[in-house]
Amino acid sequence: MSLGFRICTRPRTAPAALVQAFANLPVANVSDAMNRLTAGGPSLRPMHTSGGMAGVALTVRSRPGDNLMLHKAIDMAGPGDVIVCDAGGDLTNALMGELMLAYAVKRGVAGFVLNGAIRDLDAIRQVNLPVYAAGVTHRGPYKDGPGEINTPISFGGMVIEPGDIMIGDPDGVLAVPFAQAEAILRKTEAKQAAESAQMAAIVAGTNDRSWVDATLRRLGCEIPEGL
Repeated sequence: MSLGFRICTRPRTAPAALVQAFANLPVANVSDAMNRLTAGGPSLRPMHTSGGMAGVALTVRSRPGDNLMLHKAIDMAGPGDVIVCDAGGDLTNALMGELMLAYAVKRGVAGFVLNGAIRDLDAIRQVNLPVYAAGVTHRGPYKDGPGEINTPISFGGMVIEPGDIMIGDPDGVLAVPFAQAEAILRKTEAKQAAESAQMAAIVAGTNDRSWVDATLRRLGCEIPEGL
């Protein structure tokens, strides 16, 4: 085994129906259902124009500024895959641009999450395939390796394993662990239903706000009479 320069097979993959179920949910609510302990980091922002992302993680670890393994990952990717690449967050050299994006579209890739930089921003916005990245630079990449494909990676406190569900919207990106995905889905759907009921109460003027003062009193806050 060549640790640090290897390509592995993906051991499992989330079912398409489960991925689609997450595609219809706000990332913020899924994050809340995961107790707000997981995040890709605020530096990973959408570079495309609009729309969300949902797919199965195909993971890449690459040397900062080098995209050899990212090229190979696109060759390996199938419809519905989200290519997640940890390049150390370095913004000196772009990991991908217009040509790689066009090839990824042809392969049916559902999106990219890059802990690094991109270039050809106008083309990425025009094509509008979901791309989340840490920055933009005109400087191109190297193609020397090393790197790994389909091994666990992490950035911003978020661990991504091959086959996990990757979701994204304007708030950012989130990895949903494969083994817990169904339980997280049920919890998120319950939160979604509760928020819908709360929104209806706000519109109707019947929203109960008594919890605010109750919490302040419990915490020992001094409140003037009548406020």
